[in-house]
Amino acid sequence: MNQEVFAALSDALRRGEEVALVTIVASTGSTPQRVGAKMLVYSDGRTVGTIGGGCYENDAFWKAREAIKARKPLTVKFELNDDFAQETGLVCGGQMEVFIEPLEPSPELYVFGAGHVGYFVGKMGHDVGFKVHVVDDREKFANTERFGDGIDVVVDHIPTWLEAHRLPPTAYAVIVTRGHTHDLDTLRALTAAPLRYLGLIGSKAKVKRIYDQLLEEGLSADALRGIHAPIGLDIGAITPQEIAVSILAELIAVKHGRIAGPNVAAVSMRWDGALQKR
Repeated sequence: MNQEVFAALSDALRRGEEVALVTIVASTGSTPQRVGAKMLVYSDGRTVGTIGGGCYENDAFWKAREAIKARKPLTVKFELNDDFAQETGLVCGGQMEVFIEPLEPSPELYVFGAGHVGYFVGKMGHDVGFKVHVVDDREKFANTERFGDGIDVVVDHIPTWLEAHRLPPTAYAVIVTRGHTHDLDTLRALTAAPLRYLGLIGSKAKVKRIYDQLLEEGLSADALRGIHAPIGLDIGAITPQEIAVSILAELIAVKHGRIAGPNVAAVSMRWDGALQKR
């Protein structure tokens, strides 16, 4: 049974799907499955494998779907008491502990624009574990020699390339093209895509101009609310390298669930506990 689960897990990650792996890590008394039994839960509710059925499985199933959304693992202990047995109509006793681990493929980062900022975002993104794709129509900037091994570099007109390629819903997209028109065209092509992260570089004035244009074209305000613009955390970045650091910091915060939306200020790591009087 676990071989079926592992095969389904491999296929899901290859397709870019988010799943949660539920594993029995401890049990005592009479439980429906042994330690090590596994169940794979998909975000859409599909399952592969079992941890024993009715007594515990339904509750673990819903907790697994919550873990996928939160992107945080958790350990859950189940104990079948008389009330639970009466409610489910099942007779089984004992205690069981399961570990629920949300899993997703290596996050894909699409950098639209291979200029100075795009170069450092791509290089740093690769270094911190993103699977990086860089798209730009200028071969002078978008080439493997410049970005190095491990980064997928595409030379193409960005809107044309986007028409032919569907980004996975777990993808991160960073728009750092060489000008207002290119940013507008790229953002227009991406606003309908369900992405983990969509960010646009530029001043507040530039962002407003682009938003106004898209609203005039009939795009809804709701479609714009999830965009991180201006992109990055407000750390006072000036140079391309510093700007790339601020962008990557925001991507990492989103990846680990520290930022749920685009309107959250950067959180300081400062701790004053050591200064409190004893």
